[in-house]
Amino acid sequence: MADTILKDRVSGLERMMMELAYESMKTDIALRDLASQMTSFKDEMADFKNEMSDFKDEMSDFKNEIRNDTKTLKKDLNKKWGELANKMGTIVEDIVAPGLRGVARQYFGVEEFDLFTPRIRLRNNDRSQIREFDVIAETEDYFFIVETKASPRTEYISAFIKFLPELSTWFPASLEKKLVPIFASLYLSDENIRYLTRNNILAMATSDGGMDIYNKELLSKFSVK
Repeated sequence: MADTILKDRVSGLERMMMELAYESMKTDIALRDLASQMTSFKDEMADFKNEMSDFKDEMSDFKNEIRNDTKTLKKDLNKKWGELANKMGTIVEDIVAPGLRGVARQYFGVEEFDLFTPRIRLRNNDRSQIREFDVIAETEDYFFIVETKASPRTEYISAFIKFLPELSTWFPASLEKKLVPIFASLYLSDENIRYLTRNNILAMATSDGGMDIYNKELLSKFSVK
């Protein structure tokens, strides 16, 4: 009887040990599976981060392309607008002349001109030459002369620079006032602006708010105050 009871207890203990071993094995398998899943998850998250980084780079490149394309488009439109206006003979009257009024008001405090004449054609003092001036404007203190080109080229700027010392043969009043020479176009390249700046000529071109001066560092040279 005692042997039977002992055998039953041993058998029960063996079953319990086997069940514990089985459960331990299942737990070990589950832990290994979880570890494998976590490793896969970490790899997927790393891939996701890399993809997001690539996406951000692509979006940055895309924004830069749009920004550059917009600037290029704006420049092209300004050039085309200038060419069309020039063909129609209205670039001075419709764009540059109103732009000069705004620039003179903003940077020179001019509310009204004593004289304002777009597209004036004159003969010089000795009547040897005839020349057309895009815009001539005067105040008590200032004499403005604006040369306008729809397609600004270096040779046009050079010709304007060369002409300025002769201005008084057409307008003696330019010697009695502060001369403000301006070269205007719908668009001026950085090279154009640098060339004008080196020769103390204001560069006027279109901006978001209309016409504006692009080498403002020269403005102090023309102040009469």
